[in-house]
Amino acid sequence: MRSDFFKYQAQTSPAPLAMEISHAKGSYIYDTNNKAYLDFVAGVSACALGHGHPRVVNAIKAQLDKYMHVMVYGEYIQKPAVDLARFIADHTPEPLEKTYLTNSGTEAIEGALKLAKRATGRSEIIAAKHAYHGNTMGSMSVMGYEARKQAYRPIVPGTQFITFNNENDLSKITTKTAAVILETIQGGAGFLEPKNNYLLKVKQQCEAVGALLILDEIQPGIGRTGKLFGFENYQCTPDILVMGKGLGGGMPIGAFTASSALMSHLQEHPKMGHITTFGGHPVIAAAALATLQEITETNLMPAALEKEQLFRNALQHPLITEIRGKGLMLAALTPSAEITNQVILEAQDQGLISFWLLFEPKAIRITPPLTISKTEIEQGCGIIIDILNRINN
Repeated sequence: MRSDFFKYQAQTSPAPLAMEISHAKGSYIYDTNNKAYLDFVAGVSACALGHGHPRVVNAIKAQLDKYMHVMVYGEYIQKPAVDLARFIADHTPEPLEKTYLTNSGTEAIEGALKLAKRATGRSEIIAAKHAYHGNTMGSMSVMGYEARKQAYRPIVPGTQFITFNNENDLSKITTKTAAVILETIQGGAGFLEPKNNYLLKVKQQCEAVGALLILDEIQPGIGRTGKLFGFENYQCTPDILVMGKGLGGGMPIGAFTASSALMSHLQEHPKMGHITTFGGHPVIAAAALATLQEITETNLMPAALEKEQLFRNALQHPLITEIRGKGLMLAALTPSAEITNQVILEAQDQGLISFWLLFEPKAIRITPPLTISKTEIEQGCGIIIDILNRINN
């Protein structure tokens, strides 16, 4: 299998971790030698309920027995998609009420950008330096990291960049601006939270000039920060909300939500302003609804904040200089990229899965399933501390 992986499957880097997977359950992934690995990454924030959660699996199986794909998005009335969209409307503040379901987070970003341009009649998009919103051409155009974009230029023109949390940059949001797009918590940059009501001040500037605010909740959303959506922690409701990753409970999905008035712009002039074959897929929508129900009907969201404190307490060490983030979206920073690399690679050898962040090389990603237990947190943190102790000696 290993040789076939390298021979037939396109690679994303010169040196993938290349663990051969047998199965996964709960907080653990197992390789083909049946070695268990405690998962502190959750498929990069995607497996909100861990691996093989019974409620998600049962929802998938039940829908499989009824029907799978029957028609392109938006034509037929399919109960799983309708129920999911209604659930999102019931759990988001006004005026967010209508959802477009897509296949991935980056496709949802594309749809949100198109919607903003169509609704405002403007073309300028303002994004943040060190932002990451996906890797398709539109999403890449609002990525604030030139080293990852330069090989693919020209990309979509018309994007200006501001510095996250820098209020002096707000004057760059003008009557030329269609939308400002921000991650509620900057992910690839190192899990940076907004400070001093920054998001609210951005929203106020947008309102003053007639621009829209798009918040990317692909990582901070779906219970990870102690609220269903990260923006709820910062008293700022976006005009367009983008979701993905954890929404599917391990299945591929994206979504963007706005008011009915805004969403109506995708219906005509031109018709099918955004269109997708598999968006709203009934099996995936059923998995997403089950995921949201489990998160909102249990104590997983308040528990995420309790577990955050466990991580912060357990990861006290001279070589951990800072722990950023909120809830179970955490990044532990070491003094150097070399130390971080050593921790991540040695941890995998010892049965703990951790990972990197895109643009902050000193950060150790800690985004476990929301269902992770306190004992599992202590065990995993113990492995990290033991490695740091050896490095420090």
